[in-house]
Amino acid sequence: MKIDINITQLLGEKADFYLNHVCEKITKDELQTPSRTSLDKVFTQSNRNPQVLRSLSQLYNHGNLGGTGYLSILPVDQGIEHSAAFSFYKNPDYFDPENIIKLAIEAGCNGVASTFGALGLNARKYAHKIPFIVKINHNELLTFPNKYNQTLFGKVKAGWDMGAVAVGATIYFGSEESNRQLKEIAEAFEEAHNLGMATILWCYTRNEAFKTGKEDYHAAADVTGQANHIGVTIQADIIKQKLPTNNFGFKEIGFGKYDDEMYETLTTEHPIDLCRLQVANCFMGKIGLINSGGGSKGKSDLVEAITTAVINKRAGGSGLIMGRKAFQKPFGEGVEVLQSVQKVYLDTKISIA
Repeated sequence: MKIDINITQLLGEKADFYLNHVCEKITKDELQTPSRTSLDKVFTQSNRNPQVLRSLSQLYNHGNLGGTGYLSILPVDQGIEHSAAFSFYKNPDYFDPENIIKLAIEAGCNGVASTFGALGLNARKYAHKIPFIVKINHNELLTFPNKYNQTLFGKVKAGWDMGAVAVGATIYFGSEESNRQLKEIAEAFEEAHNLGMATILWCYTRNEAFKTGKEDYHAAADVTGQANHIGVTIQADIIKQKLPTNNFGFKEIGFGKYDDEMYETLTTEHPIDLCRLQVANCFMGKIGLINSGGGSKGKSDLVEAITTAVINKRAGGSGLIMGRKAFQKPFGEGVEVLQSVQKVYLDTKISIA
């Protein structure tokens, strides 16, 4: 890895705010934090069979972060989720899914997550060279008006047949179809585990009521934290979640169970504390939390990606799953952004807060 970045310099005037914060509500001593022995500590006494442990080991021990307990995953299913033209017009090379896999390999990612079609078309050439994560459900955009409805696009066994080590799925918690999605994915994850595959759950929230006249609470720490907690309950091995942007979702929207004291006891307004609440909801870090990198905004992408990685790592998270900030750029720049994020997780000076 040739990338040379100064993380403190990139964070600028916010460096002290992010790098020296100490979490005093939920302390680091209460967490299972990522390390080279994480899989042994968490899963060897679980109900996961040895084949699942081997699949998780393949994922965690591949690429530049191999053996650290951290993950850098390239996810590209935006061709379905956001439309292919909108997703790839900035770099049309990625209409060809082989380039997605090449980017993940060149950047030293732990794995590449994409659709049945994208990975299946290239399975014999690459499934033994980088861990495949097959995304088994999607929200398509041709239904009008658009719905928040993740639909199965294939069977778990098809992912196993192409050599994938894991399946990924999304549940839109709070949507009209969330109960059906929850049942479908719980059953799919059980099948995946029976086949020896690992499971990754995109724990996203979707409900128009979550956006009030005051603020958007789709990424509130309390709401996303609860989505995470449901995700680990259906035995996701890894949780993917958006970085929290605020808190008090239950209180401000006026639903669910909440108490003013729970907010005071568990977290503060600091971004690392908000992310720590997400980690805590993943069985106190025993199930790894990977935060998403978010959309591409251009020149600010590198700083935003580094900031997200620092927050995730210091909160006790297990890495980043970042796509658009990488594949919506020229190939070399995409590699640079991914490897710069990996540097955060390799930097021993950046510790758990």
